[in-house]
Amino acid sequence: MTEARPRLAHHLTEGVGPTILFLPGYASDMAGSKALALEGWARANGRGFLRFDYSGCGRSEGPFDDRTLADWRDDALSMIDSVATGPVVLVGSSMGGWLMLLAAIARPDRVVGLVGVAPAPDFTDWGFSTDEKMRLLQHGQIERPNPYGPEPTVYTRAFWQSGEANRVMFGEIAIDVPVRLLQGQRDPDVPWVRTAQLATMLKSNDVRCVLVKDGDHRLSRDADIALLIDATQDVIRTTEGATR
Repeated sequence: MTEARPRLAHHLTEGVGPTILFLPGYASDMAGSKALALEGWARANGRGFLRFDYSGCGRSEGPFDDRTLADWRDDALSMIDSVATGPVVLVGSSMGGWLMLLAAIARPDRVVGLVGVAPAPDFTDWGFSTDEKMRLLQHGQIERPNPYGPEPTVYTRAFWQSGEANRVMFGEIAIDVPVRLLQGQRDPDVPWVRTAQLATMLKSNDVRCVLVKDGDHRLSRDADIALLIDATQDVIRTTEGATR
């Protein structure tokens, strides 16, 4: 008997054009400033927008410590398959930028554009020290201080192993849609050179990478949000122009 998947909390704004689907970062939820700002823009402009919480996060069901990268990829695919209608533009922040790549590869018939904010594909490889990887394997989990809240950030062996099994930056990435990448050059978590490398590895020729010299990892200042909205508008204009 197949185990039932956790129910996912989500909020859909009906509108025209491709549905914009926001994918949060690791241990984040759908109530972040970027998701809400983009939703506000979408509502004001009559655009479809969907935000949700991964299983084990926010208001969705399931224990966080049991979730893996593949589980959260499948959550994103569930939103595409069961909630969104028609074409979809994925907006992924940090780990959400990794998930948007996996979802675009899995649903090439639905995903028509991507916007990444400090995207972090393959961070289980380059984002953990050798000592942390050994402790994950030996003890099953590690904790790190959380710069954005009082509770430490927990990573599990299962999550790390799932990440290693779903790495994408080892050759050309078979995604051929408009892509916009936003990256702060003062980001302590994602080196900006990795985002520049990602831009070169995508199959699509319609890829633009915007570097924000004084930008941090979150890119949530008013000026950063304006860049995000502009990038999303640009992708939508490009996809709608291609269908005329």
